Amino acid sequence: MTSFPRYAIYFVPAPNSDLYHFGADILGYDAFSGDVRPFPNGLVETVPDWHGLTSDPRKYGFHATLKAPFALAPGNSETDLIAACEDFCSSPRQLPVIQPVVRPIGDFIAIVPDEPSAALSRLAQDCVESFDRFRAPLTSADRARRNPDKLTPRQVDQLDRWGYPYVLDDFRFHMTLSGRIPPERRDGIVVMLRDRFGALDHPALTIDRVAVFRQDDPQARFRIVSHHQVRPALASSPSPSA
Repeated sequence: MTSFPRYAIYFVPAPNSDLYHFGADILGYDAFSGDVRPFPNGLVETVPDWHGLTSDPRKYGFHATLKAPFALAPGNSETDLIAACEDFCSSPRQLPVIQPVVRPIGDFIAIVPDEPSAALSRLAQDCVESFDRFRAPLTSADRARRNPDKLTPRQVDQLDRWGYPYVLDDFRFHMTLSGRIPPERRDGIVVMLRDRFGALDHPALTIDRVAVFRQDDPQARFRIVSHHQVRPALASSPSPSA
């Protein structure tokens, strides 16, 4: 049986940013405050069952996964995890910059990078590895929930090693905007979300924040308990002229 609370390490845009307001409004939930948010004007009129179509991602809040949810290993505390996140973010690193676009991923829709980013893959891998010491081992029930029979051999190995199958070479950065959508409806909803996202005039996104999220029980929504700005690496100084 899964132990609670559970924690996760996620990227989340700054709470006062247009992007965060967009995502939180689309999902109807603010993970910073824990408040319900009204859907944007006209959305429910266009998609009457939008509340149901976003019920799954609403539980997690608007985010991109860097370290998937886990229970704390014995001997660790929330305070320890937050301190480790602060320390992680204080180390200078190249900040990934992506061109965000709205695309379907399988059955759901998300904001994803237009092109792969080596710096983003590196950040995600560093999070997976750095915070793994806080993760309690998967229970047999948790492992079964990931449907290992449907995973590739590499993903099964990653599930057993890191507690989550979609890491390292299988990592795909995505900020979920919907739950599963039937194929016959997906194209129309993608167009609607692209139009709304395009109104933000958001040409680039710097992945510069890491947050600790907590879920108190199986029915609870995740809340942000700590968020930190990653320290950027200094640009190399130009060589002095001869």
